[in-house]
Amino acid sequence: MDADVHQSLARLSAAADEACRLMKALSNRDRLLLLCQLAQGEQSVGALEALVGVGQPTLSQQLAVLRDEGLVATRREGKHIHYRIASPQALAVLTVLYGQFCSAPGTQAEGSGGSAGSACIQGADK
Repeated sequence: MDADVHQSLARLSAAADEACRLMKALSNRDRLLLLCQLAQGEQSVGALEALVGVGQPTLSQQLAVLRDEGLVATRREGKHIHYRIASPQALAVLTVLYGQFCSAPGTQAEGSGGSAGSACIQGADK
């Protein structure tokens, strides 16, 4: 039984580490805004720059962090790079955050199928 408890604790510890990495990535305002836009679907770098209002150097830096953490994936189309959310865990957390902070008062965003983003972002300070 001690072995089972130890194994269970090891799994719990690994899951907590993964959750902490996700929360750390989401704790930056620019990265959160980028992920909220990507929750709506794939976007090019140029579109993300216009939608979020983040300058190119900062945008590139924050997208690199999201790539390194495995939260986003890329697709190249000619000279353009397109980003999309690659982490179902990140999308699930974004959906909850949208429901808690961005949905209209008196409505529930739960069950919206991961539609976190544009309504909240449009009202954000840039």
